Amino acid sequence: MESRGRRKVRRGIVVSDKMQKTVTVKVERQILHPMYKKFIKRSNTFFVHDEENTARVGDFVQIVETRPLSKNKRWRIESIITRSVESTGEETV
Repeated sequence: MESRGRRKVRRGIVVSDKMQKTVTVKVERQILHPMYKKFIKRSNTFFVHDEENTARVGDFVQIVETRPLSKNKRWRIESIITRSVESTGEETV
C-alpha cells in the first residue's frame, strides 16, 4: 500500500478572527529576484479552520494542509506558537 505524502506546514500571523471557526492567516516568505539577486518579501493569506475558536489577531500559529473543508478552507491550525499581547490580557504600563 502506498504511503501518503507529507502535508504542507506553514507558519504565519493571524490577521482576522471575525468568522466563526475560521481565521485568516498571513504567511510571509522571501524569494530571491532572479535578475537583481535581491530578496523580496511575498505573502499569502489563507482561510484556516479553528475548531475551538482559540486563535486571536496577532497570534503566531502553525497551520497544516488538510482536505477541503469549504469553498476556500484547505488549512487547519496545528498549534499556536506564541500569543499576541492583546489576547493574553496583559497590560503594559
